[in-house]
Amino acid sequence: QVQLVESGGDLVQPGGSLRLSCAASGIMFRVYMMAWYRQAPGKQREAVAVITSGNSTTYADSVKGRFTISRDNDKNTVYLQMNSLKPEDTAVYYCNAVGTTTWGKGTLVTVSS
Repeated sequence: QVQLVESGGDLVQPGGSLRLSCAASGIMFRVYMMAWYRQAPGKQREAVAVITSGNSTTYADSVKGRFTISRDNDKNTVYLQMNSLKPEDTAVYYCNAVGTTTWGKGTLVTVSS
């Protein structure tokens, strides 16, 4: 079965950077479009970034120019590089193989001084 394990979340000051990782197993990773989502307290889960099997990327307007999604098909891992972090980026971040219903436990990013 599909398994997704997110990591890399931490407490960081505004303006700081983090790199999140999501290790996938149980799927033919290289053929899947992969996505990062986030859910802030009291809010709905929202899509942050998507990367296709051909490495085309799409970003939410709120993170465009600050976040970069990438993938390593040899490691079955998708990454989210987050720069210029803002307090409103605080959320639990999840990855998803688009078209599947499996979610990992997420990784918490807290942006605060």
